[in-house]
Amino acid sequence: MEVTNTSGRRKTAVARVYLTPGEGKIEINGKELAGFFPSPLLQYEVTLPFNKTETLGKYDVKVNVDGGGITGQAQAIRLAIAKALCEINPEHRLALKPDSLLTRDSRMVERKKPGQKKARRRFQFSKR
Repeated sequence: MEVTNTSGRRKTAVARVYLTPGEGKIEINGKELAGFFPSPLLQYEVTLPFNKTETLGKYDVKVNVDGGGITGQAQAIRLAIAKALCEINPEHRLALKPDSLLTRDSRMVERKKPGQKKARRRFQFSKR
């Protein structure tokens, strides 16, 4: 039984994915996919690499994800699954690369600046 182990990141979310040949069960932090991500959009996002490579239902996925929000976690899982599929079969790279599923989204939250309310929002100016 071959286990493929990869990690994916997005914002402050980190996902560790363990892919094994199986019948398509996806378990995230001990819960099934629909229990962890109730939104169909996030469920689609997680299964997107399987849909692109036409391998949906061929692998069991066990995920440990930590940090960030639910969208960042879903995108971190998506990246880790895509990397694992490329590790299993390098030909999957051709299907995943055009949709940039193998690229880590490097956008992070901009830091708050001193003397301002937020990163770019300043305090309201008062003339008098």
